Amino acid sequence: MKQTLLHEKYPVFVAEIAKSETDCRDIDAVVAHFRQKIAENPRVHFIDIFDHLAHTRRIGGEIAPEIQGAVDIVFCFGYALPNPQILAVRPRSIGVADLGDRYVISFMEAPMHPANQAMEAWTRTLRRAS
Repeated sequence: MKQTLLHEKYPVFVAEIAKSETDCRDIDAVVAHFRQKIAENPRVHFIDIFDHLAHTRRIGGEIAPEIQGAVDIVFCFGYALPNPQILAVRPRSIGVADLGDRYVISFMEAPMHPANQAMEAWTRTLRRAS
């Protein structure tokens, strides 16, 4: 995984995983992988799947030609509510884009380290063990 700044201000983690490196044959299998990881953690709550590609097509938005699928898996770690402003960075989501020969997995850096560690670990386990 690499960490980058999207639009020079959003800290984002990104992993590109070739389809030949994973047992996930389609975007639904990738979503199922993350849903399973979320379900395994009693402190994480699954919220929904948002089909970003379908939404963008429906409103006539611009879509990069290589994107064949694009979904967000929405969930919340929410270990604490230390102040009302923390709601601005919750819930979390992991984006999954299908580019034909590979998946691009991305998520914004969370304000708490355990959440970042979990999302990185979940993403790493998409790759088939060598």
